[in-house]
Amino acid sequence: MEQYEPDRPTAVQLAAWRRSMTSGRGAMSRRAMLRATSAGALTVGGLAALSACGIPAASKNPGGVAADDHSKKEKRVTFSNWTEYMDVDDEDENRRPTLEAFTKRTGISVKYTEDINDNTEFFGKIKPQLAAGQDTGRDLICVTDWLAARLIRFGWVQKLDHANMPNAFANLAPQFRDPDWDPGRAYSFPWTGIATVIAYNAKATGGREVTSVSQMLDDPKLKGKVGFLTEMRDTVGMTMLDMGKDIGSFKDDDYDAAIARLQKAVDNKQIRRFTGNDYTGDLDKGDLAACLAWAGDVVQLQADNPDIKFHIPESGYHTSSDNLLIPNKARHKTNAELLIDHYYQLPVAAELAAWISYVCPVEGVKPELAKIDEELANDPLIVPDKEMAARSNSFRSLSSKEESTYEEKFAKLTGA
Repeated sequence: MEQYEPDRPTAVQLAAWRRSMTSGRGAMSRRAMLRATSAGALTVGGLAALSACGIPAASKNPGGVAADDHSKKEKRVTFSNWTEYMDVDDEDENRRPTLEAFTKRTGISVKYTEDINDNTEFFGKIKPQLAAGQDTGRDLICVTDWLAARLIRFGWVQKLDHANMPNAFANLAPQFRDPDWDPGRAYSFPWTGIATVIAYNAKATGGREVTSVSQMLDDPKLKGKVGFLTEMRDTVGMTMLDMGKDIGSFKDDDYDAAIARLQKAVDNKQIRRFTGNDYTGDLDKGDLAACLAWAGDVVQLQADNPDIKFHIPESGYHTSSDNLLIPNKARHKTNAELLIDHYYQLPVAAELAAWISYVCPVEGVKPELAKIDEELANDPLIVPDKEMAARSNSFRSLSSKEESTYEEKFAKLTGA
């Protein structure tokens, strides 16, 4: 179990965090885009405060720290999530149908709070209690995979009882079953998947398809009209895949080779710029002919512009996930596990997917989603088919030292 050490972040890590908040996936509302998955640093002030107040190091208990489970006597659960990441009634935005269905079926009330705006910011909210071995006041949280991995390493979340989660255990899609940071999903289950794909404006390309990162980097007809992302894992991960590297087990030399390949495209002005979520406007107008994009954005863009197309490269694509975890000392662990399981029932999973339009991690959801919206059910950016699922690749977990080193090299590339 990794020991939590409240070190001051490097300038590069802070820059990565600010970049994610101002132009990355943490910059706008949850429905419009995703969050920054590569910014793992804390603010200087937050770290200094934590260090100064004498909070002890993280637990070394690999199973986390449980409290007495009050689930049977207290029929409630507290759930912290991102904004606009839950289905809402069309006529009454204060009603959330799938949560109401859970309460009706189980008798367990849900205190649902949209208090997560950014992974790093949220970590700053809960770290003092977790580090001190105290209850955060939350039974269930939803965070992106790099932060989920950190919480697991520190021993700050509880091991799940799969006996309380039969639907989740049975229906989890194969591509999400065994991340290197949580083998066998002992501590987490995905809420949604986040896919990075190639998007292009067919009008801007003259009708030509854009099918690979190599084409984006080398095709002279695309010169000056190509965009890559300001998120290190997405851009470097997709480039390494294009170079035939396994992003789940790459070495430093592989990373450096990808940076060099991207640097060449920067130097010869093939790449117009590195963008956060603001690529959407440029792609829609045709100022960018092709770019790396997040699947949730592509679904939204296609609804308004038929010229927006996407492609899954033969070399594969980068995927990450947002994940449900139960913090240490949570009072209602069993109730939280039952709520996780609720969202792996096929009709419930379909209802959620239809509203939020992100990759659904629930195997077998397509027929149920088709009852709601056949077009969404046939969209591989929401329900990956077998071919797309087989091309999914996750960026391996990084140590703190690797995180700092890789971000520094990426910052030099992007000019951040």
